[in-house]
Amino acid sequence: MLRNSIAVCVMALSMAGPAAAQVALNKNDHITESLVAAQVGDILRKSCGSLSARYFVVYRKMGELEDYARAEGYTESVVKIFLKDKTEKARIKNLATAYLTKAGAVAGNEESFCQVGRDEIAQKTLVGSLLSLWK
Repeated sequence: MLRNSIAVCVMALSMAGPAAAQVALNKNDHITESLVAAQVGDILRKSCGSLSARYFVVYRKMGELEDYARAEGYTESVVKIFLKDKTEKARIKNLATAYLTKAGAVAGNEESFCQVGRDEIAQKTLVGSLLSLWK
């Protein structure tokens, strides 16, 4: 069972192929948005007892992100450096926190996180596709 969906997406990036990338990894909007969505989904499932991860979807998205990274030419060494960078980890977490705040999540208020999760699922967003409602 996965403990952290962002870790799964990050592992996918570490398998990227050897071609030369055109855009710095931290400047690639698709990768940033995917990692932020994974972080948001992970925070939501941990903050709301009625939400859980859709692990098969997470694995599929991981594969898609891996394919994308490879097609963009990110090397394994570039990805490893990126993944170990504390500044980049903090940047993704800060973007996820800002996303949640804007969506109405309030620290310490489980129902606000549940509502954001339900909204994401209903709106069929990337975040919503990673979650399921079980209560």
